[in-house]
This record gives sequence, structure tokens and C-alpha cells, in this order.
Amino acid sequence: MGENAGRMRAVAYRKSLPLDDGESLVDVELPVPEPGPTDLLVRVEAVAVNPVDYQTRKNTDPGGEPKVLGWDAAGTVVATGDRAELFRTGDEVYYAGALDRPGCDSQYHVVDERLVARKPATLTFTEAAALPLTSLTAWEGLFERLGLRRASLERAGALLVTAAAGGVGSMVVQLAGALTALTVIGTASRPETVEFARRMGAHHLVDHHEPLPPQVAGIAPDGLDYVFSTAGTDRNLPAYAEMLRPFGDIVVIDDHDTLPVGVLQSKAISFHWELMFTRSLYGTPDRIAQHRILTQVARLVDRGVLTTTATRDLGRIDAAHLREAHRIMESGTAVGKVTLTGFGD
Repeated sequence: MGENAGRMRAVAYRKSLPLDDGESLVDVELPVPEPGPTDLLVRVEAVAVNPVDYQTRKNTDPGGEPKVLGWDAAGTVVATGDRAELFRTGDEVYYAGALDRPGCDSQYHVVDERLVARKPATLTFTEAAALPLTSLTAWEGLFERLGLRRASLERAGALLVTAAAGGVGSMVVQLAGALTALTVIGTASRPETVEFARRMGAHHLVDHHEPLPPQVAGIAPDGLDYVFSTAGTDRNLPAYAEMLRPFGDIVVIDDHDTLPVGVLQSKAISFHWELMFTRSLYGTPDRIAQHRILTQVARLVDRGVLTTTATRDLGRIDAAHLREAHRIMESGTAVGKVTLTGFGD
């Protein structure tokens, strides 16, 4: 029997339930999936957890069928589709994957090779698993949505990053600090989050539990050029409008059906959504860009320019440990990324 035959262990849910219910996430056994023409079959070595995991668990009821979550993985390629040409068996890879396919909380996982890159050689699987989703979100938000120029020392200005010690925020401050000439201002409120955000590359920190405009004015008296809003956009939008200079830009990643964007009109501030799953959800012709972005991130890690944001590994990949990871994420107090490693083989 080959690696792409038989059964595998996985963690799934069959009904949207609160985490104190033991059925909210359960250990299951599923068939090992077969890779499609441009897919890789990956033996998963480590995963990380993101808000999208618990949001999907809460808001998408699978109607009794096991649904596997997880959109951050590192592992080893064990089989390839007949049209896959970027990787070979044995390659060590990392990726976030696609929201409309089964997640990676399983021993084996199928993913389109155009969304995958070789993992940083200097990182363990666990350290690498922390990076894909947040790196893609940060990179696309900064360099595609906001249109910043990579490695440019020509464009000065100031960028505000909310929740700078969170998963996405900690990658935004790293990339902006390393690859642009912007003054990077992060928000954080606890001693441990302030210290982590500063270590990730934030030049200045302000407290998001206090009014932002007077704090930011003391750092950037001429105003902000950019805002990367990872949380609290609805309540902070008037403050962003006050702090941004005319013709400034905002990129937003948190979920809102409506936002009071009228406050941006008088300054002609541009508003951008960022969702790193858009390319895979809509099969855009340029989805191989995610392979290229993750390849660039890996090179920057191996050169010592970027670092992993993994801060806490909960142990092997099973339902009990994933329930704990979801609990941490739902609390809103996570610093960096929470990971899990291996299936206890």
C-alpha cells in the first residue's frame, strides 16, 4: 500500500458547538486523499491555528459530515499530481492552502502546488507552520493592496499596524520594517505584547485601549500615510480618518458586513480589503503568486531578515490540543502563533 492509499488520522467537527462540548472537535479516521492533476499530497508534520479556524467552526455547520479545519501547515511531499511540476517527492514545504477544500488538521493533505513553497531551510516544521497564512496576508496587504514598493528607501512616511503582536500584525511589522523606509507604529497594550511587537520590528508602540490620535500625533505629527487594520476596524475607523493624511490608504482584514466608510470621503482616503484566500477561492490566473510570495519569505527567513512568529506549541495534533488552541485564539490574547506538532507516531 502506497502513501496515498488507506486511512489517516484527522481532527474534524460535525456540528457547530461551543468548545466546552467534547464533540466540538473530535479525532476521526478518514481516507487518505488522492492528489488532483496540479496537487501535492503532503504528509503533515506541523500546523498552526488562526482565527479563521474557530470562525469557520462557529459559523459553518457541516450537517453531520466530518469537516477538517486548518489553514497553516508544514510537511513533506509524498506524491504529486500528473501535471504538478514545481515539487518532487521528499521536498519539505509550507503553505496555507484553500478555504474551499478540506483543511490540514490531518496526517495527509492535498493542496494545489501553486499555493505552496519550500519551507525555510533554517526553520523546523513547527517554526515554519506558523508563517504561511499571516505572511501571505501581510505581503499581499502591504505590497499589493497598499502598493508599497519592496526594498525601497525612497518612500518615507508612517504606517499604523493594529494588534502588532498578533499573527498577522507581527508579520506586517517585520515586512514593513525590513523592506520599506516607513516608520512602523504598532498597537499593543500588555507588557508581553509590547515586547513581542518591538522584537518583531515595530519602531514605536501605542496602547489601543487609549485614544489613538493623540498618541500617534506624538510620533507622526504630520499624520499617517497608511493603516493596516487587523482588528477593531468598525470602532477605529473615525480615528483612522482623523490620523491619516489626505489621500492616505487603509487595508483591512477583519470581518464586517458594513462599515462607516463615509468618514474617509473628505480626505479621499482609499479603502482596501485583503483576503489571502481570494486567489484560491476564485481560481485567479495569478494564484501562483502565493508560491512566489512564500518562496520570497523563506529566502528572507534563511537570510535572517524575517523570523518565525511561533510562540507556543501545544504538542501533538489531536482534538484535545486543537480545542485548547481554539480556546486561546477565541480569547483574543494570543501572542504570535500557536502551533501543534505531529500525530504522535
